[in-house]
Amino acid sequence: MAEKILFYTHPMSRGRIIRWMLEEVGVPYQAEIMQFGTTMKDPEYKAVNPMGKVPAIVHGKTVVTECAAICAYLADAFQEANLAPPIKERGDYYRWMFFAAGPLEAAVTNKTLGVEVASDRERMVGYGNYTEVMSTLERAIASHEFVGGYRFSAADVYVGSQIGWGLQFGTIEKRQAFVDYYGRLSERPAYKRATEIDDALVREIKAAG
Repeated sequence: MAEKILFYTHPMSRGRIIRWMLEEVGVPYQAEIMQFGTTMKDPEYKAVNPMGKVPAIVHGKTVVTECAAICAYLADAFQEANLAPPIKERGDYYRWMFFAAGPLEAAVTNKTLGVEVASDRERMVGYGNYTEVMSTLERAIASHEFVGGYRFSAADVYVGSQIGWGLQFGTIEKRQAFVDYYGRLSERPAYKRATEIDDALVREIKAAG
């Protein structure tokens, strides 16, 4: 898998998740900083991601969008980084990564937007209700050091990013299990490198703007 990774991102976007994942993988990549409403909507970029959003990666001839999918792809493409458990041990790995991509993100988004789901309609939405999602997530991360079990994985990059943002912006309840889990992850060298890169880019954008 020696092809160059082209990484489309913006430092104030979900691209920060993939920056962290790429730093964990530890292979060279080329970052292309896209701009909201302009370069993200150009026909050239929409050929990569028709949604006109970041992040996206191009790895050789393979194009991957959506953060959870990119994390899972990179873990499989670069197995030497040991960011995915063996196939027979991937139940929790897949379960919680896609729980975060589905029920967790939907519940948090609806709460942020003030969307209330009537109790008799909860079975019609994938997450049921916000409180159940928070309690389910808490149980998942309180039972092990890492969400997929006994070792750090790409699932922690994705789930940890969701929790970190939620704690920062107040969209996820400040339960001690969430604070402790995110605290462990944010001490990782790859997380710190990725954060430093994106924070520096944010400062550049603000200074220019």
